[in-house]
Amino acid sequence: MKTIKAVVGVLRNKNQKILIAKRKKEQFMGGFWELPGGKIEIGESKEQAITRELKEELGIQVNQLSLHQTMMHKYEDRTVQLSIYNINEYQNTPLGIEDQAISWVGVNELNDYKLLPTMKAFISSIILPNKYWITPSNNHQSDKWMAKFNQKLNSDITLLQLRSKIELDYSFITELHNKCKKNNIKLLLNTVNKTFDEGYCDGWHITTTEMLKSNKRPCANNKLLGASTHNLAEALKAQAMGADFIVISPVQATKTHPDTLPLGWDSAKEVVDKLNIPVYFLGGMALKDLEKTQQLGAQGIAGVSAF
Repeated sequence: MKTIKAVVGVLRNKNQKILIAKRKKEQFMGGFWELPGGKIEIGESKEQAITRELKEELGIQVNQLSLHQTMMHKYEDRTVQLSIYNINEYQNTPLGIEDQAISWVGVNELNDYKLLPTMKAFISSIILPNKYWITPSNNHQSDKWMAKFNQKLNSDITLLQLRSKIELDYSFITELHNKCKKNNIKLLLNTVNKTFDEGYCDGWHITTTEMLKSNKRPCANNKLLGASTHNLAEALKAQAMGADFIVISPVQATKTHPDTLPLGWDSAKEVVDKLNIPVYFLGGMALKDLEKTQQLGAQGIAGVSAF
C-alpha cells in the first residue's frame, strides 16, 4: 500500500467561513469536497508545498501560516499522511484556477456537503478549543469547589468536563449546565451514573475502562464524546469506537501521580501523528506548554490546575 504525504490549507473570509474545493470526477474520490491543497513534492518542506499548491489552485500568495492538525487516513489502496495548516495571512482573492468548484461555507454548514473522510475530524478540531478544563473530582457543591467553577465561567474556558467519582444530583448538574449555556461553555459529563441519555449536558467523557469495554459509540452523533487514554493502542481503540477526541496522559510527570512513568513528548506526538481525531495532552501541563503542544499537531492541553 502506497503512502502519500499531502498538505491542505484552512482559509477563512471576513465572515469566518471556510473555503472548500470539489474534487474533479476524474480524480481519486472525485465529487467529494475537501480543503484545498495537494501532494508534497520531492525536496519540498510542508510549508513550501502548501504555499505552492494554494498559488497553483487558488491564485493566492501565502504570507503567514501555522500548523493546525496532522492526521493519517487509510483508504483501500493508499494511506494519506495529511498536515492541515491555518492560512493566517494571504494576498489576492481565491479563485478556482484549475476550473475546480470552490465554496465559502460556515462551520455549521460543512456537514451538508459530501466531504472526504478526513474532513469529519477536521470539523471536530475547529469546533473544539485549545484548552479543556477538568473539574476537581470531589467536594462538589463546597464553597471552594463552586468558587473554582464560577471562576472558569468568567475565563476563556469553553469546554469543561464535570468529573465525579460519586453520584451527583440531577438538579445540581442541571444548574451547572444552565450556567455553562449562559457563558457559551460546553459541559461534558464524566460521572459514575451517566446514561448517555442526559439532556442536561453537551456530551460525555468516558474513562479508559469504560472505553475498553465498549465496541461502539454509546451516544448520538450530535453530542460530543471524549475518552481518556494512556497509550497509542488505547487511543486507536477510542478512535475506532467513535470518540470525537481523546486525552492522552500523563505526558509529563505529575505531583498527584509521582510513581507513574510519563509518556514523554515523543510518545505523545506519535499518538497525534497516528490519529485522525483531536488529541489533548494531560499530565504536568501548564499554559507555557500550549504552544509546543500545538506545534506537535495536538489540539491543546487538558488539566485540573493547568489554567
